[in-house]
Amino acid sequence: MTSTIVNVEQAKAWGGQEGRHWAEHAERYDRAVAAFHFALLDAASILLDDAILDIGCGCGQSTRDAARRAQHGHAHGIDLSTPMLRHAREQAEREHLVNVTFEQGDAQVHPFVPESFDLVISRFGAMFFADIGTAFANIARGLRHGGRLAVMSWTSLDRNDWIADIRNALLVGRDLPVPSPGVPGPFGLGDPTTTRQWLNDAGFAAVDLREQRGPFYVGADANDAFEFMSATGIVSGMLEPLDAASHAAALDALHETLRAHRTADGVVFHASAWIITAIRR
Repeated sequence: MTSTIVNVEQAKAWGGQEGRHWAEHAERYDRAVAAFHFALLDAASILLDDAILDIGCGCGQSTRDAARRAQHGHAHGIDLSTPMLRHAREQAEREHLVNVTFEQGDAQVHPFVPESFDLVISRFGAMFFADIGTAFANIARGLRHGGRLAVMSWTSLDRNDWIADIRNALLVGRDLPVPSPGVPGPFGLGDPTTTRQWLNDAGFAAVDLREQRGPFYVGADANDAFEFMSATGIVSGMLEPLDAASHAAALDALHETLRAHRTADGVVFHASAWIITAIRR
């Protein structure tokens, strides 16, 4: 059963074309953030018998790998996206994981059983809440006292070439506002001071933000990267309002930017994320 959804805009996006694209290209998206994935799991210090909640689990790689570490425990993923959850369940079945489950829901308001989890994780999922403070307070109620939180979120635009350079390529003369912390999107948890305050107000202590830098992989070569990136939500959203001439110019600029980031390991950008950890008081 699907619980109440209050984050309507995000549910629409992730339940539609963007969610379908992520599900169809789950391995590519997972590879893009491979340098960050295990850093988050290591920071979470998963115990063998942990009951784990994965917020915004998407296609479920973080949930499944958490379940592998909690061999005598359980990992439960929650997300808004029907197509991504379908992929997550199918992949868990293919991998013969019996201690992992998935559920569609909005973690901002979902009625979690009080004090039922030892650990909450989120790999680039918690930054999409419509009301971040309310969401963390609701999540905290599902954590046992002394339970842990480990969340990964992007830091800022100027530290993330994979967004900044692609965004600049697609501007084609436009002057667009910079994404702001607190607004649902990549930098929703980007401001350390505000993030600490949200977590403290929600009932967390020992809040710590540590920067993790690493590569962000987008393709084997410029053409492969272009085919993939041109269908992503970030690119299609910026292209949508353009006229035909500007649209073509933007795509040419995108292709050139991807060429400029060719390396021996493929097309790679610099990326920076916060690993945010805390304890429920």
